[in-house]
Amino acid sequence: MNLQQIQYFLALADELHFWKTSEKVFITQSALSRHIKSMEQELGFDLFERDKRNVKLTPAGEFLRDQYAKLLADYESVTRRASLIASGEVGAIRIGFPASITFSVLPDLLLALHQQHPHIVAQMIEVDANDVDPFLQSHRIDIAFNRETAKAKELTSRHLMTENFALVVSAQHRFAGKKGLKLEDLYKLRHEEFVLPSLTGKSEHASQLRAIFEVAGFDPIIHLESDFGVALLGMVAKGLGISVMPISYSHHLKHEVHFIKMPPTSDLLVLWRQGDTNPALQIFLQVIAGFDFTLGR
Repeated sequence: MNLQQIQYFLALADELHFWKTSEKVFITQSALSRHIKSMEQELGFDLFERDKRNVKLTPAGEFLRDQYAKLLADYESVTRRASLIASGEVGAIRIGFPASITFSVLPDLLLALHQQHPHIVAQMIEVDANDVDPFLQSHRIDIAFNRETAKAKELTSRHLMTENFALVVSAQHRFAGKKGLKLEDLYKLRHEEFVLPSLTGKSEHASQLRAIFEVAGFDPIIHLESDFGVALLGMVAKGLGISVMPISYSHHLKHEVHFIKMPPTSDLLVLWRQGDTNPALQIFLQVIAGFDFTLGR
């Protein structure tokens, strides 16, 4: 017995007429009769009661009609879902991200993914910049956003946007009313305490911060260190110091802190494993390619 025979049986059970059914399923009446007879012989009992005028389901035939209809519906549903998984329309993708884009580009990007492909589940994992490459290499995440390019040769990256750095001060700070700041003006804050990531780190972000203070002409007085941007913002908001951060953090704590734009810039890139065939990843990359990242700056 095969799926085609079950489909013929269900069609005949619905029509209860051999000629009408044969037209419906596009085979001859004699071929339909042979299929039904073959099923009955394999099962060992009759599915239909027949006479010259009528076709009627037997009790066993009625039972199989209901059960086969359920099985066929399940089969079609499973097949459709497998097709969607193969195409990437159903699946999951693990996304590593920095805190700086949590309230800027990331929500709108995830909204675009959901609107275009509602059956893809995004699993969000906040990842420190130094962990991005090893997380991708160990398959703990499928794709990541980072401030620097991939270092591992089996990873690839794509530039998404460039944004300015900003001096971040509390709402009560004497610079809070400023709209912009030249690097030479940063020198006026050389006696104030800063809250920053470790400037001795090997990341591109740490290198950029060192370059900013080198051009400004002083070494900052560092009161507290953290590699987590949201923690730094909380410290600034409480008056524990001032900071220098990518301006996309300005979507956080809007009333407690003030961002003053500066000339230096920071890049945002997306990274993933070369040759990764996860269909959901390929779809997300297509969404990223069509997304306007300037909206989040």
